[in-house]
Amino acid sequence: MQTLLLLLSTLLASGLGLQVQPDVPADKTFYAVSYVETTASSVKAATDALHRYRDASRTLDGFVRIEFFEQIGRPGHFVVFETWRDQQAFDARDAAIQKQLLAALQPIRVSGYDQRPYKTLTPPPGTATPDRQAVYVIAHVDFAPNPQAPPRGPLLRSLAEASRKEPGNLRFDIVQHAMRANHFTVIEGWRNQQALDAHVAAPHTKTYRDTIQPMTGSPLDERVYKAIE
Repeated sequence: MQTLLLLLSTLLASGLGLQVQPDVPADKTFYAVSYVETTASSVKAATDALHRYRDASRTLDGFVRIEFFEQIGRPGHFVVFETWRDQQAFDARDAAIQKQLLAALQPIRVSGYDQRPYKTLTPPPGTATPDRQAVYVIAHVDFAPNPQAPPRGPLLRSLAEASRKEPGNLRFDIVQHAMRANHFTVIEGWRNQQALDAHVAAPHTKTYRDTIQPMTGSPLDERVYKAIE
């Protein structure tokens, strides 16, 4: 036994023994997903305000990107998807820029500016450049609280991995609520409606929906959008 312990000690000291894998840095990327509805006649005023907000935010430290989506068939229903280096950068934003956006939306909005914090679940692998036929699905997945249930992340990651392999996919990103671990938002991008229809009918999509149906605290909320450049 003493000989074995001495051998192990020698190997470890020489670097030839068991190797410890280096820690993988945590993904600190911070996301803010916001929802706002304006009157249908005020779509241009709303999009102009959103563009000014994005242009001003680009000058701030930690800014990564801001994307805008408008729900197809429901003019004035917007989603704002912000990506920042980390929460500290998001929290340190210039408050005046936020106030200018809210002030511009105030006279034309019909709902409050609902903003929610998120963190990475599936890091985006990079996206193809969409054209005017591209459609986007933004979905909420709200799992019923259950401390005994296995983690939900692997199920959603499997869906993202399978969906990204589909020929018509532009993106399939999933973010997890920063404070409510059972809440997720899915952002899908498809080259056109036909690609989205093929995804909906795909076996992995059917399996996913059948699996989560008894786990969710509310019906699956999927809405189709177009990107606003």
